[in-house]
Amino acid sequence: MHAAERERMILDSLGESGFVSFRDLESRVAASPATIRRDLDRLEEAGVITRVRGGAKRVGGGGAPTASEDGLSGVPFHENIGRNRAAKEAIGRAAAGFCIPGEGVMIDGGSTTLQMCPHLDGLGLQVLTNSLHIVSALLPQPTTRILIPSGQVFREQNIVLSAAGDDGMPRFHAPKLFMGAASMGPAGLMQADVILVAAERRLIERADEIIVLVDSSKFSGPSGNVVCALDEIDIVVTDAGIEPRHVAMMEAAGIRVIIA
Repeated sequence: MHAAERERMILDSLGESGFVSFRDLESRVAASPATIRRDLDRLEEAGVITRVRGGAKRVGGGGAPTASEDGLSGVPFHENIGRNRAAKEAIGRAAAGFCIPGEGVMIDGGSTTLQMCPHLDGLGLQVLTNSLHIVSALLPQPTTRILIPSGQVFREQNIVLSAAGDDGMPRFHAPKLFMGAASMGPAGLMQADVILVAAERRLIERADEIIVLVDSSKFSGPSGNVVCALDEIDIVVTDAGIEPRHVAMMEAAGIRVIIA
């Protein structure tokens, strides 16, 4: 069983009570106890669950996590799109250079990943994205095939996410995932909202290579919910404003750093 499927099964097992015992998970999940413990550790790092004696409970307790009708936590897209615009455009251009004509890629929603789109025209890519902004930007490109997941539309961010954990693309796998972040630091890549973390974890499990697009301001931003550790990331594309200590931090984790 794939890690993403096990994580989904663990979250489903929390049920209305928001708690599941480790013994119950052993009977439900087709994996060794050590594998289940690693899955629980990963979900706890992402801020989705809390490990407790004998099992795990959902963060905040109670039933399944719900999404606000108004949107996710964090800065609304229309406010974020203009911030550090020149740096984001350079980062998007550089990131698009990693795409190989004819391949399938995943592009996570974000104001920086959006800047890749003008440079993908003519490559004949198959693109899975959860961003309606990215869909709109790619629609005029006749050779770009676009896939979107199922779920709820979050208006302020213009992305499609499934709080229930079913992203509607169970068989899609890609050599590359391009994603942004609310912030980055020694703990890894972070986002403001737990639902967004869970959705991005499902994308990460389906990619061979993780390419993160972040401008230098994201390294001095607030902390958040950890999506993945630094050593899970392959490449970071950023701008010349990044401090040498942040470059050293990433390189020590084995990340290839590209300055756009």
